[in-house]
Amino acid sequence: MRTNSHPHPTSPLTAVRNLGILAHVDAGKTTVTERILYLTGATHKRGEVHDGTTVTDFDPQERDRGITIFAAAVSCDWDGHRINLIDTPGHVDFSDEVERSLRVLDGAIAVFDAVAGVEPQSESVWRQADRHGVPRIAFVNKLDRAGADLDTAVESIRQRLHPAPLVVQLPIGTQDGFRGVVDLVRMRSLLWADGRDTVEEGPVPDALRDEAVRRRRQLEEAVAELHPVALEEFCAQTTVSAPTLTSALRDLTRTGDGVVVLCGSAYRNRGIEPLLAAAVAYLPSPLDVPAVRGTQDGTVRERAADPAEPFAALVFKVTATATGRLTYLRVYSGTIEKGETVLDVGARRSERIGRILRVQADRHTELDRAVAGDIVAVVGPKTARAGSTLCAPAAPLVLEPPTVADPVVSVAVEARSSTDTDRLVAALARLAEEDPSLVVRTDPETGQTVLSGMGELHLEVAVEKIRRDRGTAVNVGRPRVAYRETVARGVSGLVYRHVKQDGGAGQFAQVVLDVEPLESAADGGDGGFEFRSAVVGGRVPQEYVRAVAAGCRDALAEGPLGGHPVTGLRVVLTDGATHPKDSSELAFRTAGRFALREALRAGAMLLLEPVAEVTVTVPDDAVGAVLGDLAARRGRVLGSTTRAGAAVITATVPLAELFGYATRLRGRTQGRGTFTTRPTGYAPAPSTAPRWTPVR
Repeated sequence: MRTNSHPHPTSPLTAVRNLGILAHVDAGKTTVTERILYLTGATHKRGEVHDGTTVTDFDPQERDRGITIFAAAVSCDWDGHRINLIDTPGHVDFSDEVERSLRVLDGAIAVFDAVAGVEPQSESVWRQADRHGVPRIAFVNKLDRAGADLDTAVESIRQRLHPAPLVVQLPIGTQDGFRGVVDLVRMRSLLWADGRDTVEEGPVPDALRDEAVRRRRQLEEAVAELHPVALEEFCAQTTVSAPTLTSALRDLTRTGDGVVVLCGSAYRNRGIEPLLAAAVAYLPSPLDVPAVRGTQDGTVRERAADPAEPFAALVFKVTATATGRLTYLRVYSGTIEKGETVLDVGARRSERIGRILRVQADRHTELDRAVAGDIVAVVGPKTARAGSTLCAPAAPLVLEPPTVADPVVSVAVEARSSTDTDRLVAALARLAEEDPSLVVRTDPETGQTVLSGMGELHLEVAVEKIRRDRGTAVNVGRPRVAYRETVARGVSGLVYRHVKQDGGAGQFAQVVLDVEPLESAADGGDGGFEFRSAVVGGRVPQEYVRAVAAGCRDALAEGPLGGHPVTGLRVVLTDGATHPKDSSELAFRTAGRFALREALRAGAMLLLEPVAEVTVTVPDDAVGAVLGDLAARRGRVLGSTTRAGAAVITATVPLAELFGYATRLRGRTQGRGTFTTRPTGYAPAPSTAPRWTPVR
């Protein structure tokens, strides 16, 4: 986890928290965000997802579908702290929005359903946060639901996410009778009366005193096992005081050795105040994380979160609004004022900051300046995209951009009338600019415009956005998935000679290649590409070896089976020959490209298709029909469990077979079934025996 051993207690940045809300679809992220905004006074009315009145789900499609699609930033004040929140999507198709948000966050609140526990997308976003080293606290939501159980949800966190859950609350009441919690750190009760938004503090109820003492003891023992100061006090006094416990929980959260678990019901506005207090107490400020790292002229540099340092900010989101283009920034160092000029390092151009805005979803408050630690939107930059670095022109720095996942589903799009063609092209370009996980390309064989994304819903939302925002009528073809090709059996000692002589200096290169499958691709996984040289005696100079490697990578773009990208192979350059005058890097790059193409045609190739892990939740009486449908879609069932009167089926299914599955599932379960998907890699496609082509 990201920690900093040199905090600055006197800096105003210690009162800033940049946090994200992470969870599975329908776990209650947006409701938690709405209650936080209401309790902190940022809004004066509680928004509801089912009424379409939430602040963060402001897009018409979000309100129509009842889910978060676009990450929305909001700000509020609590107990002398400025909290910048990003409400992230929970659907797997929009995981790239989560990735970009996590790149600029210092901490996160992970929300879990008290009935379902850890769900597939909960696990995915947790792993994303692990990769970014973002400290988290957990909030078990919906304790007022039938079947809610805090202990079961905590055990699923322990089993599936593998942190040490440190439960700091005990529920008072169950299901409909849930009315408060016992704070195990300070041993007090927190109660929320019906119809009231404020919390009442009191002593631990007599009926729960023994259970609270037992759980407080469990918390002390768990913390003492992980924290040396708490262990020392526990051994000396057989207990851990509240201040020591609080300090230890803060350290364990920020190092990732433990995760503080709280509980409540966001819909009923119960448990939000202690959640805010825990976020302020345990999650880091911009000064508690290491200085951001970037490169300057190939040298790694650090910039501290200090307003006096040179300005450096990372763009994590770009949106087009009716009033202009908004560029969302996380300011890592320095200060930026309205009217100043900054450098877009990637585009190598200067940009003027016309306005600086404090963001409240689709509403904004104008600021005169932004300092290190701020998350703001600016108006002015014309070319900055998600992942761009904006910095002081006198101190250029390139920050690492967030990674962008490769799209796996494609549709062909065209304007219904020729007069709309130019508008469609402009709309697609704007979409790709706002969402880097959307890729627009023209198929060189068919001439079709192809839109690729992370899933069927992702593409549905993109096309609907074109129709609504641009008023452009669009025809959409059946989605196509991104196939891959791999080597089932390679070749050894393939000799390829490239000779070209058309006057003047010619081209000569001879290479000898061994091609074999990578072990990591033996199970159909996306094993990548590996190149190495086994040439001895200097028969191929090193600069030509690099050219051969580049040529081989060129050849991976199109495989012999269907022109799909090739993956999962190792190429070894074993020998070669040069000409004293006609050999060049270009000649060897060309030789590498054609040699590998010939080797692939000579070997046995296998077609791979993307597969996804599908988790289907259905009533018990519909299990048979759902299993039969999964089998018809070439699904392989991994397991089935029963939870709260419903069956949860996990299976792997080829992505091409999942188009239209939502409609089919609703029909087979009378609208009661739900499912989620998570890409898991590639697997051999059926009826594709190794194909051999003799060398001509």
